[in-house]
Amino acid sequence: MNTMMKTPRGLVVALVAAGVIGGAGAGLATSHFARAEQSPVASMAQGVAASGGATSALPGFAQITRQNGPAVVNISVSGTRHASAASGDDDDDAPAAAQQRIDPEDPFYQFFRQFGIPAPGMQQRQMPRDVPVRGEGSGFIVSPDGIVLTNAHVVKDADSVTVKLTDRREFKAKVLGSDPKTDVAVLKIDAKNLPTVKIGDTRSLNVGEWVLAIGSPFGFENSVTAGVVSAKGRSLPDDSSVAFIQTDVAVNPGNSGGPLFNERGEVVGINSQIYSRSGGYQGLSFAIPIEVATHVKDQIMATGKVEHARLGVMVQEVNQTLADSFGLDSPEGALVSNVEKGGPADKAGLQSGDVIRSVNGQKIVGSGDLPAYVGMAAPGARLEMEVWRQGKKVDLVASLGNASDKAAKVASSGDKASHGKLGVSLRPLQPDERKQIGAEGGLLIEQAQGPAAKAGIQPGDVLLAVNGTPAKDVEQVRSAIAKAGKSVALLVQRDGTRIFVPVQLG
Repeated sequence: MNTMMKTPRGLVVALVAAGVIGGAGAGLATSHFARAEQSPVASMAQGVAASGGATSALPGFAQITRQNGPAVVNISVSGTRHASAASGDDDDDAPAAAQQRIDPEDPFYQFFRQFGIPAPGMQQRQMPRDVPVRGEGSGFIVSPDGIVLTNAHVVKDADSVTVKLTDRREFKAKVLGSDPKTDVAVLKIDAKNLPTVKIGDTRSLNVGEWVLAIGSPFGFENSVTAGVVSAKGRSLPDDSSVAFIQTDVAVNPGNSGGPLFNERGEVVGINSQIYSRSGGYQGLSFAIPIEVATHVKDQIMATGKVEHARLGVMVQEVNQTLADSFGLDSPEGALVSNVEKGGPADKAGLQSGDVIRSVNGQKIVGSGDLPAYVGMAAPGARLEMEVWRQGKKVDLVASLGNASDKAAKVASSGDKASHGKLGVSLRPLQPDERKQIGAEGGLLIEQAQGPAAKAGIQPGDVLLAVNGTPAKDVEQVRSAIAKAGKSVALLVQRDGTRIFVPVQLG
């Protein structure tokens, strides 16, 4: 039920669940209280329009709030978390010997650091087993008989959930279902003839369009904030299949689960997370598209559970260097860094190093487009993929699996060689090393210098592929490097994590 992800001290940025919880140290930022009246900016805009200018008035925020405010609720939760897992905080008070130093230029560290997630191998400390938790969040009523939507993290581990209406009535709520993957939960309160919100859609939502949030930041019930849509289809590294709506609406701890309205007063999203250095609002807020929430709600109402489709791949973004290395005309698509053995993608013939460019005729621009599309599909659905592989287009078809099925684990010799152009010294993995790291092949990097070291390659990394071609032996890698242009994409494994690292060869 932790409605705020803690920020590891020493990390620059944290992705924070926008809920309030006792003991979560988010700093309060100075803010102005919103007035339920027309703003001077709106009056000025109307004045310009009246005088023949092209500027139009701001949306009727007061009217949207007046019509929808009664359907927005405050949610209070209490319970006990059985916390045997490690927390994500660095322990500044731990003995120096226990502190692990991380190279800030390490691409693995950078990959996780940019999203506020501890990199593999970072020191973590154990939390107490039983932690009493109290928290607050927001929600909104979607049916007159008491169906309420909110975030899954708001009601996580809750023993008691209380829903408070704007008329100050309070109801004990039952959690009908919760889906951590999309961070959506459905509640039911015993009441009739309740006010409800209007449901919109995100297809007609445009970047730059005004949006409005209503919620309970820091417990201040029915607070209203407004801003614009900053981007659509944002993917976040939290094992989510959601393509978030990014806004600059002021969202703070306690806003979690509250509605995001468009200019017409329709709900287009559920406010869920913020991107922050301090734990408080800093101009980057993320909302779950209402289509995702409705899809989850319908499944929970019909079956009491949620099923997600699974392709069985790990993907990453394609930047310009990677695009050049793979011979792509533009840095678009989802680069496959790992394929689950025996999974749907493996059965369809997908390989590490493939770049998925489209699925079922829909273009994949960013890597987040792929999990968002798969997440809205049903298990068993057919997925037609256009893939870029070693300079050629390949068409593949996969039958999506069920994400609830247990994923199969990826199964787990000669002269050394030094490559001056790349700057690494390689040797084949021993059988016990292959078993330990769970890799079928690859070469151990014993030394790294020059371009490789500059890109963040370290001794102990395992080189799995070069420009998508598996690294089978030293000679094969030497040949691939010799044929490469000014850059090369190395698939490297470290601490169980695989990532393509672009290396500029000069």
